[in-house]
Amino acid sequence: MANQDQITFFDIPSKDGRTWSLNPWKTRFALNYKALPYHTQWLEYPDIRPTLSLHLPPAEPEPSTSAYTIPSIRFPDGTYLMDSKKIALALEDRYPAPQYPSLHLDSPALAKLESIIPGMMNKLVGVFVPGAVKNILGPKSQPYFRSTREEAFGMSIDELQKTQGGVQAYEKLREELSQVTALLKQTTAGPFFEGDKVTYADFVWAGFLLFMQSAYPEGFDTLLEVTGDKEAHERLLEGVKPWARDDI
Repeated sequence: MANQDQITFFDIPSKDGRTWSLNPWKTRFALNYKALPYHTQWLEYPDIRPTLSLHLPPAEPEPSTSAYTIPSIRFPDGTYLMDSKKIALALEDRYPAPQYPSLHLDSPALAKLESIIPGMMNKLVGVFVPGAVKNILGPKSQPYFRSTREEAFGMSIDELQKTQGGVQAYEKLREELSQVTALLKQTTAGPFFEGDKVTYADFVWAGFLLFMQSAYPEGFDTLLEVTGDKEAHERLLEGVKPWARDDI
């Protein structure tokens, strides 16, 4: 039950009412890890701007689809914030260690991931955009997402998938995925990037993997194989399970 002492977490639901996208996963992991009281307010794509524009300025000039984005949160004091990294920084500031576990935003692994994931996502639009339409979104969000993305890419979702999708897209990521695997294997002390110490970097990478699994489940094993060490990434996913709850 929501109350004024809780954080409100704005997320986009899958057709099954679950978390699925990379950036919301980052925030959900962080909230769960810090054990903060929160509740989810699910926003379908057409409802994001009308809801958030009452409280926040656009992050980009409208009518950009990036003007208002998920994740966003409302703190108990009424402050609204948008963007997963800004949210992580605010959580560290408002709920600091040692009372709350640190996200360790100074982790070298996080800096590396943040430098390579945007380029990886650009190479994967033919995978996750069609995947969102065909495998994830429900009837309210799907038409909006389809029309805005077809306009942005200048082609149909089917053409985007045909020309840039499929498991062959993962081959374009072999170098980047190998770099992530090397980071994971720098220590054998635990499943995380810093061994047995959990950091926000683990949540960022787990969020990426869970996103790709949702968007293209039949290709997920291939993605893991292309990393060069499937088991290392599976151990990471297993390791973050205690903070993967998305039914709050």
